[in-house]
Amino acid sequence: MLRNLVLGAASALALVVASGAASAADLPAYEPAPAVAVPSFTWTGFYIGAQAGYGWGETKVRAFQSRGKADLDGFIVGGYAGYNVQLDGSPVVIGVETDFNYTDIDERRRVLGARVIAETNWAGATRARIGYAFDRFLVYAAGGVAYADREFKVNAGRLGTFKDSKTALGWTVGGGVEYAATDNLLVRAEYRYTDYGRDRFRSGGFSASADYTEHRVLGGIAYKFDSFGF
Repeated sequence: MLRNLVLGAASALALVVASGAASAADLPAYEPAPAVAVPSFTWTGFYIGAQAGYGWGETKVRAFQSRGKADLDGFIVGGYAGYNVQLDGSPVVIGVETDFNYTDIDERRRVLGARVIAETNWAGATRARIGYAFDRFLVYAAGGVAYADREFKVNAGRLGTFKDSKTALGWTVGGGVEYAATDNLLVRAEYRYTDYGRDRFRSGGFSASADYTEHRVLGGIAYKFDSFGF
């Protein structure tokens, strides 16, 4: 009798275990959820933007066998465009950029009884850039060639009015910081120093030579296109 009870209990236990194993085999296999790939930001791409700021500088004039200097200042507004390449797997960013600006940088003063006006009406530059990216922040330096319209006007009363302008050519260096607010919207702030060299101005009997150096601070906002087209 006892033997029969033990055999019966063992058979029932074996049946329960077999049933549980079969149910487990019917359950779907667990697979971990696939990792979601989050694309990292890249500075590579073409961009175009607008900028505005303030410029101030100094011009040293040689005229009428005398020398003098004048301090010029005024606002700047214009646009810029360029292309960046961020090296593969690297925070290093290289690029090229050009800009063109309207300026209201001038100085009016009297020299030896004559009223002299020195003006810079427009200015531009083409620069190479190199930067270091901290993800969406970019710290950069830039340098290249600069060009500007420089104009002198002299009102000498009874001697007449004289006017001459030159397209000055010089060099510029500077740097700044840029932030990608979105994948396509870039904002920046920068400082730039420019030396436009010395030019000679002539009109009628008036002759003078003048150099010009300038500092400027600018803020800009740009749209960055996708890396592989518009």
